[in-house]
Amino acid sequence: MSLLTDLLNLDLDEKEIIAEYIWIGGSGMDIRSKARTLPGPVKHVKDLPNWNFDGSSTGQAPGQDSEVIIYPQAIFKDPFRRGHNILVICDTYTPAGEPIPTNKRFEAAKIFSEKKVADEEPWFGIEQEYTLLQKDVKWPLGWPINGYPGPQGPYYCGTGADKAWGRDIVNAHYKACIYAGIKISGINGEVMPGQWEFQVGPCVGISSGDQLWAARYILERITEIAGVVVTFDPKPIQGDWNGAGAHTNYSTKSMREEGGFEIIKKAIEKLGLRHKEHIAAYGEGNERRLTGRHETADIHTFSVLQIVVHQFVLGVTQSEKERVILRTDVQLQTWIHIL
Repeated sequence: MSLLTDLLNLDLDEKEIIAEYIWIGGSGMDIRSKARTLPGPVKHVKDLPNWNFDGSSTGQAPGQDSEVIIYPQAIFKDPFRRGHNILVICDTYTPAGEPIPTNKRFEAAKIFSEKKVADEEPWFGIEQEYTLLQKDVKWPLGWPINGYPGPQGPYYCGTGADKAWGRDIVNAHYKACIYAGIKISGINGEVMPGQWEFQVGPCVGISSGDQLWAARYILERITEIAGVVVTFDPKPIQGDWNGAGAHTNYSTKSMREEGGFEIIKKAIEKLGLRHKEHIAAYGEGNERRLTGRHETADIHTFSVLQIVVHQFVLGVTQSEKERVILRTDVQLQTWIHIL
């Protein structure tokens, strides 16, 4: 008698593949997916057909007119089914071809395709923080039920059974992302115990959003297998504990060339003029995290930080020793917009 794992590990005929279509649900944070069989292998996203789903079940369409069409936009290797099977990042449209209101990728893609934007080769590096929770009690992994661990301090980049909980999940996600073709550049334990971070990038333009959401999907699937819940909530535990964000490092070609520091300063000035609009677009719950404590600015305050960095550098100034990054301390909820 075959075991379930035997069936899951079956090698499929290469004449057919499984494509997992992935899209963002109505909340802007939930990830949905469904699979279909296709002739394979598929080499380019343009070779994939559009598909559809019931938008009334995802908060993206009314019950009386519920069909939503998903357009394939990016392909990644499937680390779960492996072989020639693929993950497909999609965005969402009406049957008439209009982007639905929750489709933030559509407008972002238009901006990134403009010649003046494409010529600047915008780089993004995103540091995605997240928290692992015990499934039945929704309390951080490793924390005593109805209790707390010792205060923050030893957990950031920590090692040991009393400091780093969930490392196997984190490492499985790291390798799965590399296998998938995601440009994941690193991982580390974060300040609050049970909290971790992965970094995606540098990526150019719209690819940064596609790759981040693919990495989030893979993390959701791995925690599903492990029986653990992952949350991207900005402040999952109230009190004297760090929150979780998606810090976004950014630069353009002009910023990386000689004289780029002046371009960076001008960009910072422009960001400051649109602070309220940006905060409003970055997702719910950030007012609980951006309090001016726990390594953040106050949500109402636009601040500038100039530092020397030795890794993940996206903006290089006149000399090799003088480097600057633009860091937006926000919870990234949708694709990045250039405003």
